[in-house]
Amino acid sequence: MSLPIIQSDVLQADGISHAFFTRQGGVSQGVYAGLNGGRGSRDNPEHVAENLGRMADQLGVVRDNFLLPYLVHSPDCVMVDAPFGAERPRCDALVTKTRGLALGVTGADCGILLFCDAQAGVIGAAHAGWKGAFTGVLETTLQKMEEVGASRPSIHVVLGPTIAQASYEVGPEFRARFIEADPMNAWFFAPSEREAHHMFDLPAYIGARLKASGVGRFQNLALDTYADEARFYSYRRSVHRQEDDYGRLVAAIALGA
Repeated sequence: MSLPIIQSDVLQADGISHAFFTRQGGVSQGVYAGLNGGRGSRDNPEHVAENLGRMADQLGVVRDNFLLPYLVHSPDCVMVDAPFGAERPRCDALVTKTRGLALGVTGADCGILLFCDAQAGVIGAAHAGWKGAFTGVLETTLQKMEEVGASRPSIHVVLGPTIAQASYEVGPEFRARFIEADPMNAWFFAPSEREAHHMFDLPAYIGARLKASGVGRFQNLALDTYADEARFYSYRRSVHRQEDDYGRLVAAIALGA
């Protein structure tokens, strides 16, 4: 079956198989209703496995070749050249130049990004919440891609569904951490209606770090996970509703067989 997916015109122009999957088209129920790809969620594991299998089918890869890391909100990226089985690496990004493998990351407000140097045949996927972006997961992914032949000016990066600034209120300690690291980070915060609170622009922060890193092109699909319940899961929305858990979206990319 064909799943409803979101694609980037940038990656389509590169001829790269990819998808930003929505929550639509899966078998999960309840708060996970739809295409939950979160192995770390408390969803029925059989439902998650079937959802991931459908995603692999959509990308045209063998189901065992659909690779998702065990996310830990780190700056770490792992190079892969074969399926890693049940023992998933603890990291927040994957890179490969091996055809027939699909690399994916999950998210439910955090940034989910796909990387590609089509000329070199190197791809990557990264999960960048505020902590991962702040500590360098984007730059680490670019470095790993360069180690296997990618050229930074030729790398295209696309940011999929991510919580938008209008939906992301943070406290004073959060903002202070960013300002202490770089006073220019004040640009990514706007005053909130609540005293001493601010609205954080995670997509803009991610984009600024990538542009400063010298990537050839960055595209933000500008899709707010919190605001679009019909298509996207959102951790923050689940917290505000006091729900027990939440589903995870998947972004994935593959080189042809």
